[in-house]
Amino acid sequence: MKKHLNTLFVTSQGTWLSKDGETVSVRIDGETRLRVPIHLLEGIVCFGNVTMSPFLMAHCAGNGVGISFLSENGRFLARVEGPVSGNVLLRRTQFRWADGSVKTAELARAFVLAKVANGRLVLQRAARDHPEKAPDLEPAIEAMARSLSDVDGADCVDSIRGLEGDAARSYFGAFDHLIVAEEPDFRFRGRSRRPPRDPTNALLSFVYTLLLHDVRSALEAVGLDPQVGFLHRDRPGRPGLALDLMEELRAFLADRLVLSLINRRQVKATGFELRETGGTWMADETRKTVLVAYQERKKEEIRHPFLDERCTVGAIPHIQALLLARTIRGDLDTYPPFFWR
Repeated sequence: MKKHLNTLFVTSQGTWLSKDGETVSVRIDGETRLRVPIHLLEGIVCFGNVTMSPFLMAHCAGNGVGISFLSENGRFLARVEGPVSGNVLLRRTQFRWADGSVKTAELARAFVLAKVANGRLVLQRAARDHPEKAPDLEPAIEAMARSLSDVDGADCVDSIRGLEGDAARSYFGAFDHLIVAEEPDFRFRGRSRRPPRDPTNALLSFVYTLLLHDVRSALEAVGLDPQVGFLHRDRPGRPGLALDLMEELRAFLADRLVLSLINRRQVKATGFELRETGGTWMADETRKTVLVAYQERKKEEIRHPFLDERCTVGAIPHIQALLLARTIRGDLDTYPPFFWR
């Protein structure tokens, strides 16, 4: 079983990271503020003006610790990683599957089934916990049930993509009803990206970026190429397979975390700023609150639905990546996506 390790998030501007023995030394204004043993890390994520010594980069690359550089507000900039791990035969099989219509549709169907089922369960639980919201949520719950049936019977990847889009519209069409806190600034009027137009979309985009980092690292760790996907079309610079695998976990891990932060009033509208460009900027303290909540969420334990074993939430991307690699190798007949219970 993959052990869940920590991710070091660095948000303080002007921070310098270096190698100090077997630890990461974090220096701010010439003063060492923190030392973290490298063997306890699975990744380092740097926001904004954060610099790093080449010796630390090399050590992380050699020990499987992925390094990501993001803008101060969470836009992906670059990634540093070591030599590609895993069996070249696994990646060659992955590429052949991606070029074939049958295997592509089979895996795309699995990713979308789990995405729709998990999103629908989020709506169902909200309707159960807040009965006054049930009449507003029921149409989307029924529409997503129809989507599940349609996706299960689809054998063409283009059809599956279209059905996934329909289900996403139903889900986000009801998303505002999941926000029970009386905070007008967090009202959700539709998904917006690049840039996010309101605080809720800013939160969703930011947490999706964190989740994508974890999923990509997990795929690299098992030897799969995160760029070559099945549901998402190939596009230069886009990690298609990481986005594929991430679909299963969006509602369960990312969306529920965002809703919890809003409904428990852990984040406030004053922690966001609307820029002249129309985008919404997340304040430093708000970003730190989200990062702490994300790390705490990853430490929680659940019973994995396929393995029937206890695991941390943070280990799920690694487990699903391993199950996907085993499927492509031929050790499993079909890929078991993550269905939240």
